[in-house]
Amino acid sequence: QVQLVESGGGLVQAGGSLRLSCAASGRTFSIYAMGWFRQAPGKEREFVAAIRSNDGNTYYADSVKGRFTISRDNAKNTVHLQMNSLKPEDTAVYYCAAGWVVVRTANKYDYWGQGTQVTVSS
Repeated sequence: QVQLVESGGGLVQAGGSLRLSCAASGRTFSIYAMGWFRQAPGKEREFVAAIRSNDGNTYYADSVKGRFTISRDNAKNTVHLQMNSLKPEDTAVYYCAAGWVVVRTANKYDYWGQGTQVTVSS
């Protein structure tokens, strides 16, 4: 069992930066692939980024590639999402997720946080 708690969301102007954090409970954090998803009002939850457990390889949605960076610290049971050059279309609730494999499909992840709101003003 893994419990996830996101933090770091907020209101930022276009072009600004935010760093989201996801704190995980449980001593088995290091074995899980970790992902970030987001959901805007009226839209489906979409993949943002993910990082593998074994080699730390990272994967990104095309819409955020080059602007967002996912990282993890297994010693601190945390995963981060550094978001730079933010755009109004990045506005959404951002969710942290844990699963056994890195996939871009939300329903393949087993554990989810409660989400943190990111709002980018133009």
